[in-house]
Amino acid sequence: MATKTAYLFPGQGAQYVGMGRGVYEQHAPARERYNAADDLLEFSLTDKMFGASSGEDSEPTDAEEAALTATDVAQPALYTHSLALMAVLGENDHAPDMAAGHSLGEYSALAATGAFSFEDGLRLVRRRGELMAEAGDREPGTMAAVIGMDDDAIEQVCRDVSAESVGPVQAANYNAPGQVVISGSREAIERAIEQASDEGARRVIPLDVSGAFHSPLMSYARDGLAEALEDVTIREPRCPVYANVTAQPTTDPDEIRARLLEQLLAPVRWAQSVAEMQADGADRYVEVGAGRVLSGLARRTMGRSAELDNLDTAEDLAAWTADG
Repeated sequence: MATKTAYLFPGQGAQYVGMGRGVYEQHAPARERYNAADDLLEFSLTDKMFGASSGEDSEPTDAEEAALTATDVAQPALYTHSLALMAVLGENDHAPDMAAGHSLGEYSALAATGAFSFEDGLRLVRRRGELMAEAGDREPGTMAAVIGMDDDAIEQVCRDVSAESVGPVQAANYNAPGQVVISGSREAIERAIEQASDEGARRVIPLDVSGAFHSPLMSYARDGLAEALEDVTIREPRCPVYANVTAQPTTDPDEIRARLLEQLLAPVRWAQSVAEMQADGADRYVEVGAGRVLSGLARRTMGRSAELDNLDTAEDLAAWTADG
């Protein structure tokens, strides 16, 4: 039976100063993508990605890390890096049989499979990042990772706390079995942390984020993103893309548009998406982009039998293309 390969695309939080530098230097198709992003955005995204003052062996400064972490920079940076890597893979005739991306990464997955152009996707993620940052300023909120607690129990904690009228809180990322991120108002998150800890969560970790992503506190961003999506031509992707909102595959442009808008306020069903890809025959998973977060989550979801690869650096690309 032929191998089916799923490509996974990381979301916000995976970024790091220096990502893409070696790929830019060694691969012309990738360099074209990075330069195109600088031109389209009308600022040097690559300076923020690579570290304007960092050499190969130097540590990034706090200012460089802060600049790249900003939501309206991190999202286009992660998207551009993934699509630059895809340009190199495409030149070597590598393509997925199915794809999925975590939150922001869903846009990367769609662009990588031809649902929209690199340029249109970059405009979308830039606008999405701006809107999410503005929503975080207007309705401050935060997020926390709950470790070692069943999904049903976490959802009940969120319902209990929301009923106390301290603000909304809900599951935002179903990352892997026993790892769920919750999102909501600061007071609601504080209460949910207390209750989850009391009810047996192994750990609850507050996250350093600029807003309550994938929660009702992102409602301000909805209209602006709907307008931006209406301006983009969405085509059938070359392979199924698994939507965050449903964890189901789709190639329908109208559904893709609707799901991207829903995704702002709805949970990312990542563990469920990985499980669905496995059920649909995926037996190799390749994380295309910054870091190794998604391959780690896939390992927790599927166990040690899963074949997992990471493509992030020039060295990763050299090993991958050498293997054919």
